[in-house]
Amino acid sequence: MTMTPRLRKFALTAHVTFSVGWIGAVGGFLALAVAGLFSGDDQIVRAAYLSMELITWFVIVPLAFAALFTGLVESLGTPWGLFRHYWVLGKFVITILATFLLLFHTQPMGRVADVAREATFSSADVGRLQIQLVADAGLALLALLAATTLAVYKPGGMTPYGVRKQNDGRTSIQAVTAATPRWACVTGILAIVLVVLVVIAHLTGHGLGRGH
Repeated sequence: MTMTPRLRKFALTAHVTFSVGWIGAVGGFLALAVAGLFSGDDQIVRAAYLSMELITWFVIVPLAFAALFTGLVESLGTPWGLFRHYWVLGKFVITILATFLLLFHTQPMGRVADVAREATFSSADVGRLQIQLVADAGLALLALLAATTLAVYKPGGMTPYGVRKQNDGRTSIQAVTAATPRWACVTGILAIVLVVLVVIAHLTGHGLGRGH
């Protein structure tokens, strides 16, 4: 059911607020990860990783789910729909992947924070997990910026399902067989590459973590 204009503005405001907050929180996380990687002061490194754990659980995770939920409500309650336009579908897939990878990312974050709580903490104890955290945060930020770009520019291209709905249920052979827009293909490939890179980074981190 299509939302009323007032409710639609409220949903849009909430979604934009949560999405922008998510980007800002990831940016802050990235800044702390960089400080933890390059600082020579163990106290600064300890404070950075403990702060990153708090930001992850009390800011980034709630904002991620809030952005995902409000985006879903907005798409289903407006004529845009969720599966009718490639840009909406692409943005939704990126958000789903970013949320999933965020939850996957909390494992190395927890290990680093546990090490930071130890009285004998040393930056050498976390090894290359420091690099992994910087890489994860950087990739997450790029993914969120890509989703934001899709939301702002709204590139054209309707899915076969969208065209059928637009034609009141009449099957359009041309629409069904039409090629997917090039930008949609590129976005899909980049999303797959993002997932592969993060999985490799986490697998590498798990292997390195066993030695500590």
